[in-house]
Amino acid sequence: MKANIKAISYYLPESILSNELINQEFPEWEIEKISSKTGINSRHISADDEFSSDMAVKAANRLFEEHNIDKSTIDFLLFCTQSPDYFLPTTACIIQERLGLNTSIGALDFNLGCSGFVYGLSLAKGLISGGMAKNVLLITAETYSKFIHPKDKSNKTIFGDAGAATLITSEKGFCELDNFVFGTDGKGAENLIVKQGGLRYPVSSENEDISDEFGNVRNDKNLYMNGTEIFNFTGEFVPQLTNSILEKSNLSKEDVDLFIFHQANKYMLNHLRKKIKIDEEKFFIAMEDCGNTVSSTIPIALYEAQKQEKLTAVNNVILAGFGVGYSWAACNLIFNQ
Repeated sequence: MKANIKAISYYLPESILSNELINQEFPEWEIEKISSKTGINSRHISADDEFSSDMAVKAANRLFEEHNIDKSTIDFLLFCTQSPDYFLPTTACIIQERLGLNTSIGALDFNLGCSGFVYGLSLAKGLISGGMAKNVLLITAETYSKFIHPKDKSNKTIFGDAGAATLITSEKGFCELDNFVFGTDGKGAENLIVKQGGLRYPVSSENEDISDEFGNVRNDKNLYMNGTEIFNFTGEFVPQLTNSILEKSNLSKEDVDLFIFHQANKYMLNHLRKKIKIDEEKFFIAMEDCGNTVSSTIPIALYEAQKQEKLTAVNNVILAGFGVGYSWAACNLIFNQ
């Protein structure tokens, strides 16, 4: 049984952190430098009392309303987040109740970051192909801003909060999910991490702030990213990932109409595009008004590509997610079924 993406919607929090506001706080961080290097002009920040389940519910309700979807047809809920409301219960269960979905559905959380949307698509396809579900609601939502130290200008500049909702169905959609490839290398785990807060390292009241060579401040309960190592990781593995999905799908780069990668930052994306030798007009970027929203970057970009009519005359689109874990995944979407 085929699995198809039928609809996507997303939600951005009301509070906006612009480059101008960052510059006011960190005068040495020039507005044009931020824009040119990251490709981001502003990012949305969740309210103090707004959490991943809240954004998930808002994204899902927007999906139902924008696309006239009967929520009673949903028979499985997948929720991707690294910032859940609680250790337990499962946030997906909370979302099911708040959305008023049937109690006969399956619902689960899975913890992945920037590769999470592609992994979620693969799980949805498996449920549908295996005859276990017909309509899977895949939601991604992150509040990374709550992990970032107020004086960590680097991470503060890159990450934004968001939620996205995608309906994957056995019925006809706007594209079909075809092949997938995956990768994992846990040796990079400590290069993108929130060290404290889990059971191995509970949050300590004795945390001391540390400052790096660039003046970014953090402690062990905050998000830490080794930018150099993450950049090196993507440069090594993302070209391999792209070649793997092309080979598995029996496609050449010329056969692909559009590539949508995880929207990490403009500098990294342009580096990857040039290294893989992808034509600029085939490489879609949509992050300037929301930043790096982790697992929601690809669905947001897909939504914007459709809105900008970039998907009206295409046959093959490649999605690729990569980051924290290390974890990576790619898939190809078939259009004009």
